[in-house]
Parts: sequence; C-alpha cells; structure tokens
Amino acid sequence: MTDLPQLLSIAEAAVDEVAPWLATAGGTWSTARFKTSGEEVTAADIEVESRVRRVLAARTPRVPLVGEESWAPGAPLPARSWLLDPIDGTTNFARGGPMYAVSLAYVEHGVPLVGVLTAPALGQRWTTPGRSNDVRPVADDVGRALVGISGTGSGHSSVRHVLDRVRDEAYRVRLQGSMALDLAGVAEGWLDACVCVAPKPWDVAAGAALCRDRGRAVLGIDGTAFTFDSPVLLAGAPGVARWLADLCRSS
Repeated sequence: MTDLPQLLSIAEAAVDEVAPWLATAGGTWSTARFKTSGEEVTAADIEVESRVRRVLAARTPRVPLVGEESWAPGAPLPARSWLLDPIDGTTNFARGGPMYAVSLAYVEHGVPLVGVLTAPALGQRWTTPGRSNDVRPVADDVGRALVGISGTGSGHSSVRHVLDRVRDEAYRVRLQGSMALDLAGVAEGWLDACVCVAPKPWDVAAGAALCRDRGRAVLGIDGTAFTFDSPVLLAGAPGVARWLADLCRSS
C-alpha cells in the first residue's frame, strides 16, 4: 500500500528546499526568455526543478520526476511519478508579481494522490492528504459564482467565447495567471469555480488533488472526472462545474 503521509512529508521537504530561495530570487534569475512553445521560462524555473529533483532522487529514487522544464513533449507519463511545475505563473514571477506557485504532486496511473502547492511571495502553502476541517462552502449557482479562468493565452479559438459567456453569466471573473492558484482558490473557497484551458499534467495535478480532498468536483470537458488528456479542467461545486463543462463542449 502506498504510504501517502510519508510521500507528503517528502514532497514538503522538496518544496522547503526551494520556496524560501524563490521568494527572494531576482535579477538574472527572473529574466524571462521564450521557449519554442511560446511560453516564458526563467533561470529560476530551471533551478527550482534541479533542486527539487535532487531531494526526490535521494528520498524516492525509484519514482521518476516529470518536470515541466525537462520532460520531453508528448512523452507518456510513467505509471507512477512526481509531477512538478517549478513556477506556475512564470509570467507573473518574471514581472515581480506575487501570483505564482510551486506545484508538486505524486501521481499513480494518472490519479494525483499527494499534492503540495506553495506561493512563496504570499507566504501560503496548501497540502493534501489532510483535509481541512474548516472548508469554505462554494456557490453552486453560476449567477453567484466567482470564477477563475487561466490558460487564456493558449491560442485556442474557443477561449474568447468561453470567457465572454462566463463574464456574462457568472457573478464575477478573475484572471490570476496561475492554474495552480486558481485551483487552490477553489479548494479553499475564495473562488467558487475555475476553468483551466489546455492544462499540462504538472500545471494541475497538485491543485486537482487539493480540490478533490476538499470535496470539489474536478471535471474534464465531457463532464466526467478530469483526466490529463482533457483539453480543459473545470473545478468547483458540481452544478457550476457541469455548467462550465457544457459551455466548453459547445464552444
């Protein structure tokens, strides 16, 4: 049986290795360049992934690390692995903004079982397993829902339609520039729901685990439980999440 508490302890140790440093990294560490994919990357992204890799290799040598900055595009995920986004919200980080996070998850057969999200500039951390006893309820009525949307720069033609419909029908929309923090917001209840467009597994694995741990629905575009091959992730109370899935399918 997988020892989830032990894996959580290891994940937190790996994040502890980078979070204090990342909170104060600046200068050349935060200077962005563009990858061939069109996404931004900084020297800090590479450094965080390297430091986390060293910790995990020492503690769980038989579990590979799938990191955003080193994994070959299109390569299949191992049956079990660590998934790491060293800086989710690199664009924010590179501009000195606080809305970025380190996202680390342990995954078996496509299911995130352990998640650690930390926002160094905000001094916040969220973990699972270990459900909070004080979970804020989220609205299950679109007209009362505060909805986060991320991945809007993905180039998908349907994004504008989805954004316009959500703006028209939801109570408010928030674009924080970080899928990890949108999912943390849904888990903790400062967002009622979120739409993550074109998510990569490392973008959303830890956040999906957090949301499920707090009793939120985490759906794919077909309205069933989210899997990594879905082009969108919808999280929130079941009614709002299903409405968002229907909207994405019709776009």
